[in-house]
Order: sequence, then C-alpha cells, then structure tokens
Amino acid sequence: MGRAEERRARQRGHRAASKRRRSEPAAAGKPAKSLLRRMFTWKKILGTVFGVCLLAILGFVGLYMYVDIPEGNAAARQQSNVYKFSDGTLLARNGKVNREIVDLSKVPRKVQLTFVAAENKSFYSDSGVDFKGTARGLLNTLRGRGKQGGSTITQQYVKNYYLNQDQTVTRKLKELVISLKVDREKSKDEILAGYINTSYYGRSAYGIQAAAQAYFGVDAEDLSVEQGAYLAALLQAPSQYDWAVATDTGKRLVTQRWNYVLDNMVEEGWLAKDRRTAMRFPKIKEPKRAPGLDGQKGYLVDLANQQLEQQLMAQEGLTQSQAENAVMEKGWTITLNIDRKKQAALERAVRSELTSKLDKTKRKVDGDIQPGAVSVDPKTGKIVALYGGQNYYEHYYSNATRRDYQPASTFKPVILAAALEREATTQDGKPITANTLYDGGNRRPVVDHGRPVGFAPPNEDEADYDEITVQEAMNKSVNSVFAQMGVDVGMDNVMSTASSLGMDTKGMPAVPAQTLGSMGASPLEMAGIYATFANHGHKVTPTIIKSAEQKGRSVDMPDPVGGTVLSRTAADTVTSVLTGVVDDGTAKTSVAANPLRDGQQVAGKTGTSDENKSAWFTGYTPDLVTSVGLFGEDPKTHGHVSMEGATGLLPGRGRINGGGYPAEIWAAYTFGVTDRSAFDLDTTQGAAVAPPPPPTSSAPPTPSTTPSQTPSETPSETPSRTPSQTPSETPSQTPSRTPSQTPSGTPTTGLPTEPTSEESPDPDDDGGGFHFRP
Repeated sequence: MGRAEERRARQRGHRAASKRRRSEPAAAGKPAKSLLRRMFTWKKILGTVFGVCLLAILGFVGLYMYVDIPEGNAAARQQSNVYKFSDGTLLARNGKVNREIVDLSKVPRKVQLTFVAAENKSFYSDSGVDFKGTARGLLNTLRGRGKQGGSTITQQYVKNYYLNQDQTVTRKLKELVISLKVDREKSKDEILAGYINTSYYGRSAYGIQAAAQAYFGVDAEDLSVEQGAYLAALLQAPSQYDWAVATDTGKRLVTQRWNYVLDNMVEEGWLAKDRRTAMRFPKIKEPKRAPGLDGQKGYLVDLANQQLEQQLMAQEGLTQSQAENAVMEKGWTITLNIDRKKQAALERAVRSELTSKLDKTKRKVDGDIQPGAVSVDPKTGKIVALYGGQNYYEHYYSNATRRDYQPASTFKPVILAAALEREATTQDGKPITANTLYDGGNRRPVVDHGRPVGFAPPNEDEADYDEITVQEAMNKSVNSVFAQMGVDVGMDNVMSTASSLGMDTKGMPAVPAQTLGSMGASPLEMAGIYATFANHGHKVTPTIIKSAEQKGRSVDMPDPVGGTVLSRTAADTVTSVLTGVVDDGTAKTSVAANPLRDGQQVAGKTGTSDENKSAWFTGYTPDLVTSVGLFGEDPKTHGHVSMEGATGLLPGRGRINGGGYPAEIWAAYTFGVTDRSAFDLDTTQGAAVAPPPPPTSSAPPTPSTTPSQTPSETPSETPSRTPSQTPSETPSQTPSRTPSQTPSGTPTTGLPTEPTSEESPDPDDDGGGFHFRP
C-alpha cells in the first residue's frame, strides 16, 4: 500500500471515529453541551451585542443624515379652539395668539440666567442633549408611561419651535437629532432667545414679552431678577402656578420653585448671596382675559381646558406644562355637556334671587359676594350647567371650582354615610341609624370611650337639645351630635369615605373639627359627592367634556360614572334622611314651601360657615344635583370676609344662611328645569320612609307634643334672639312631621303660614357656623 493510500485510510478512520463519538453517550463526568449552551456562548453573545450597537450607531448616523432642521412653525401651529354646547351650537371661539418676539439683548442678563438656573444649569457647556434623560424618556414611551425623564433647554426649544408635544418614539428621536444639529449651527444665545420667546407661560401668553406684560404689566427689558425667577418657575406648570388662581398647594409649590431658581443662581455664582437673601416674592398682577369669553363663557372654557389637560396627562403621560401647551390654541373642537337651556336657567336664577339685589354703591359688603354653582346629572355625571361668577372679566377665579371656602354643614351627610357604610356604633354599642338617639346638648364635650378629646362645639345660637334622633339632628344641623358621631365612626374612616366619594382630602388632618366642614371644598366637589348619593352609591366624577377632537384625532374621556364606593342601602338612607332637611329642617322655607315645587321630592343640606364667610345649599331631585355656594371675598385682597348685611333685605344682623339665598337660587333653578319624579330608595330608614301605622284603638287619636319636642323644634325654625314666638307655633310643627315621612315629599300642612326668609330673622339657620381650629 502506498503512502497516499495509507493517508486516505487514516482519514477515513478518523472520520468514522468522530461519527461514533457523536453518536455514543457522553462519557461519565463529561456531559454533552445542551443546544441552549451551544447557541449562547460568550463569543456569540458579545458578537450579538457588538452587532446591535453597530447597527444602532449606523442607524443613528443614518437618521442624523436624513433628518434636517425643519422650518420653524411655532406661530403657524397656533389655531383657534372651538367650544360648543351639548347640542352643537357655538359657545365660544378662543385663539388670539398673544406673542411678541424680543431680542435677547432686550432681556436683562440676570433674568436670562434665571431660566438657565431653572431648567438646565449646564446649558452653556453641554451638547444640547441630555442623553440619559432622553434615553429615560424613550424607555418610558416604549413602556407606555409617556412622561419624559428630563431634557435640556435646547431640546425644549426644538420641541416648542420645530416639533410638537406628541409623546412618540419618532418625535423623541427627531428631537434628539435636531437638538444636536441646532446646538452645532446656532449660538447658545440664539437658542436661549428662541426658548424664552416660544415657551407658554399661561394666561394665553407665549414668549417672555407677553408674559412680562400679563403677570407684571412691564416690558421684558424692565423685569427684575425676582420677576424673572417667577416666570422661569412658571414654565413647569403655568396654570397651577398662576398666583391669581393657584390653590394653597400651587402657591407653596411655585414659591419652592422660585427659591430653587434663585438658590441655583447663587450656587453657580450668578447672584450674590447677600442680594439673594434680601429678595422677596414679587407681586403678581391680576389677569386680563381674552376677548369673547365674557359672562359665564370663560369659566366653562377654563374647566373644559383643565379637564382635557388632565386626561392628556393621564392618557399620554404629558407633564402639566406639556399638556397646557398641547391644548391652548391648538385647533381643538371641544363639545361640552352644558345644556343651553339649563345654563340659561341657572344664570337667571342667580340674577333674580341674588345679584339683582346687590348694590355695592349702597353697601360695601355687596361687592364682596361671590356666587358659584354646579349642576350635574347624577345618572351620567354630565355637568349640565355651571355658574362661575358674575362675569369672567370681572372675577377671574371660578367660584364653581374654588376650594378655599369651608363647606360647613353640607359635610355632615358624609359622616352619616361613613357610619352607615361601616355599620358603626355609638360609644355604648348601639348601631348608628337614622333613629339612633344622641345627646344634642350645646357645647357637649366629645368623648372617645369615656375620655374627652378636647372638642366641645356650640350649636347654632347656643341652642340646647336633649336626646335627639340622628334624623332630627340632621334636620336642625346639630353640631354636637355630628361631632360625637365622627369620633364614634373614627375620623380616619370619615375622611376615607370623603375621599372615596370624591373630596380631595390630601393633607387634611383627621380631627373632630372636620365634622363641622372646616376643610376646603368646591361646589364642583360637593355636587359630585351628592350625585354619588343620588346615584345609589355609584361614584360620580362630574365632567364638562362631551367630546374633544383635533384634526381627526379624538381623545377618549373617562366615564364619569364609576364603580360602587358606597352600598346602595347606605346611599339611599342618606338620601332619605336628607329629605327631612327639606321638609322639616333648615331648607323648609326656601325649598319645601316654594310654590314652584309642585310636590317634587327633594333631598339636600344647608351649610353656613364660621363668621358667615360662606353659605351653601347642595340638593337634588332624582334626576338633577346642584350645589350652590356664596362666598365672602374682599375684591382687592381676595381675603375671606363676612357676608352679613348683604342686600340689606334681611332682618337683624342680615346673616346669610344656607337656607336663604343659596337655597332660593337652587329652588328657582331646579324647579324650573325638572319634572316631578320620585326617589327609588332601598332603605327602611329616614324621613322618606313612611312610618308604621299607629296601633288601633277605640279612643280617638289626640294630637299632642311632648315637652322635649317643643324646645327642640323652636330653635331650628326661630333663633334664640326672637323669643316673642307664640306657643301657637307648636301645634303646626307637630303635624308637619307626618308628611315629611311620606314618599311624596309634599309640603307640610303648616307651611303656607311660615314667614319667608326675608320676613323673620334667620328662619333657616343651619347650625354650621362654628368651626374649631386646632
């Protein structure tokens, strides 16, 4: 055999042996590699990572070469928003752009630096892009979270001037590329000038010149460092931080932001520390509103914008500032739930029952009265009418949505709802129901398992009651009863129920004083809470928007009616109890005896706050809930002031109670737009439930009144300062209790002889005038 043949034979043997090894089981101690391990070796993993990175780099290079800096179109994108009534008729058109470009040289250097200190301290040294923030933003977008994690002044300028606020991966990648190119092709001063001239500052102001005029009444070149720091802080959340309309939280946040800006300037060496220490928060000018929003239009448009912005923030992950910029003058067609006829009726009711009687030239206090109201369909959650103030141009702040006044005794039904829902008991273990007896003594110390809690509220006019049922206590708004009930239920539980019903309880302490409604709330909030009662415990979040569309795009608004937050029995029992407030309590004169009522069933509650600074009536029929509030506000300082003496038509001190003008406005409006209907209640308690038939007897019935009933009735209908009331009133009160127990809601027999609220002092006082502040 030759050498060549031997070599070929050896090769054949090697190949055969290799095949045998592959086909034989692995030798002991040397397991064969699995398919997964053979596929994912370190070499292959590193090669894959390298390949992906190379593709990403090549892709970015391609994107960088492909994407050019587009023409600036910030001004061109401004378009009118159109607002319509629910029937499609035009309500308002708002879209006049308030913008004036100014050269950066016209803006003081230290004012320029306030924006750098607020948004991007590394602005003068960076490449125009925050890669970590952009990567975080892209990741959030891919996850559906939306909110960008951070961006430079250059990126924000590019977004404002060249692109839009869309939260998409494509837009973010374009923003990244264009920002890098802009930073290379433009100077930092050009970029900063573009940024401060295209940003939205609220009050329909685009750019620093318009903002300087809107908030301080000066040109941009005359801005102080303090004023510049405020405008720089404002960009984070323009409407929320606008001092004229900001809540206490908004004012606290913008003050913190203002301090942050100035402290950053000191840190960067742009501001002397001693000068910084001497600086004070600037005074903000009252706003002037855009034309075409007179009367109630501006209030309706503002609430629609706010609710659309909130939905964009929730749905697309926009920040507050981004959402405002995406809504204001961006070509939206927004149809509201506002019913034209109901809106007109509400405006007429406020005018006929209140504002036509105000004359600030005769009485200074008449200029302090601010009415607000919200009307909601409880079955759908639609806001069908809203009253924000006498005129949007004269009073910028909407009285329908403001939360800085106490709801007073209109909060008491929430306490009862918490007790019923949790099947709470009194201190001695008795279930809390409409018929549970409480000690209604004036200034009775509230106790927690025998120990005083340091709270002993007086009843209205120091009225003293003996044992009194929960139903009677609600009718007469007895403070001492509900203060004790709140502790019996547990104030944490009460505030939890308030939150689940729709009240913003964040930061509210769970203390007994809250039982008297000492927190802040708006007519919008109270209408939502009572609408939840009316809707048998299904959560109602009132909404003003029917639809919102923009260039073929529509935004899905959340369903105003949510799940059950209160059992039907608990909600219906609250409604049943509140019918007694109308038929036998503090709303009897203005609502139950109103000639327009025509047998309509009504539930509701009055409220009058400490020092008569606010007065409320929140009430409902089966198909309509309306909350009316009157607020005493100094027109210059915006401080809370007493409303006593307003209109000059009320006797005595002229105290305005919830059962007076608020209830009269409510009745004039509601009875004019609703048809008679009956509550469908699943409860065995409360004034709307017919009492059991009396036991049969051969002797004729003899009407009588026990001694304990006589004094308990008198103070609720006639304050203690009118002792001249004759005993003849007592018999008329006794039979009036029977009709209030019937489902018909028919006014009581003795009502035609009742004096009106303008003929006797405080006929409908509700006992909500005292508030303890810990």
